[in-house]
Amino acid sequence: MRLDLLIISISPSIAFLIWIYLKDKYEKEPIRYLINLFILGTLVSIPAIAIEDILMKVDISNKYLNIAYIAFIVAAFTEEILKASILIAYCLKSKYYTEKLDGIVYSIFITLGFATIENIIYIFYEVYLNIFEIGLTRAIISIPAHIMFAITMGYYLSMYKFNQEENRYKYILKMILIPIFLHGVFDFILMIKTRGATVVFIIYLVYLWKISLDKLDQYTDYARKRFIRLRKRKK
Repeated sequence: MRLDLLIISISPSIAFLIWIYLKDKYEKEPIRYLINLFILGTLVSIPAIAIEDILMKVDISNKYLNIAYIAFIVAAFTEEILKASILIAYCLKSKYYTEKLDGIVYSIFITLGFATIENIIYIFYEVYLNIFEIGLTRAIISIPAHIMFAITMGYYLSMYKFNQEENRYKYILKMILIPIFLHGVFDFILMIKTRGATVVFIIYLVYLWKISLDKLDQYTDYARKRFIRLRKRKK
């Protein structure tokens, strides 16, 4: 295995893992638990690849319908459903899940596990002359986009967990459907490859960052206020 290619593949994920770990500064999650989530994210890429390979065999003659099918069904639906299943099955009842920000942290660790394997596949199977370009593009666009989808997923998981209203199951639907939609739109615009689509894509990226970082900031502020309340109670 080429060490330089491996470094290019995993460096963005490591950087973002450190970023979100430092962001969770008031009540940090156990590192061992977070590592387990990252590993689960890498493992879920195996069924994702298999399912996507099967779905790609569907032949749709219309260009834009085919792009929509690949973007929303093959990629977005398959990947986000698998990542959501881990969050629900492995994280929802975890004893460490004590505040809203935890849902986003868990979601990002799972997603970065998945994105790391995806990155390795893209870079190791690319023509060597294009490796730096592919690695840079994925580091500044694709992996951050995965994180944005993960923030939305974790945000609504916490809305479900910490909300006692009777119809709170709507948040489970939102944690699955909204990331699928955001992911599908991202891939659809990216795959069109026209000048106009490029402009729309840039605007969409700015929009994604805005709504996602607003959600992250909301829960970070909630964590700060919760930490202050807990400290006051102990005095």
